[in-house]
Amino acid sequence: MNPEDLLAKYFPAEALPLFLTHSRLVARKAVLTAGKHPAAPELDIGFIEEAAMLHDIGVALTSAPGLGCHGMAPYILHGIIGREVLEREGLPHHGLVCERHIGVGLTVADIKGQGLPLPLRDMVPVTNEEKIVAFADLFFSKKPDILTVEKPLEQVRRELARFGPGKVEILEGWLAEFSYAEQV
Repeated sequence: MNPEDLLAKYFPAEALPLFLTHSRLVARKAVLTAGKHPAAPELDIGFIEEAAMLHDIGVALTSAPGLGCHGMAPYILHGIIGREVLEREGLPHHGLVCERHIGVGLTVADIKGQGLPLPLRDMVPVTNEEKIVAFADLFFSKKPDILTVEKPLEQVRRELARFGPGKVEILEGWLAEFSYAEQV
């Protein structure tokens, strides 16, 4: 399975370069983070790289015209749509990464509290691999003008804080768990 071929299968031609760039950056950060993780010898680095490449595949079927995607679904659904797509492609574990990668994860309380049009279930990273992909994604925007600029950790903290202090606490837990050094 070639993740880039799978992205090309779903993304419109106008959106593909942006998503390939974003996905490659997230995959690179995820692999570097995994390599320095205390559990590195037990991690499936190949899976992390593939899942990071595919984490946003569901965006292809959402209404995100600024990103070149003209589907019918709201953007917030891209995680569960990505899971459905990858399950149909025979990649159910990769699909779980799609569903669980948004921010530091979405809980039933988040979904209810924000009135999100999502199923009422926790969609939070569970495995180290899922956490690493979600973590890496926090550092990269899909905005074309800043696509290749990695966000500093302090900016990631500020952005997560908008969704409640609990989100920053999760990030801080990951930083400690990963023995993360900012030079990754």
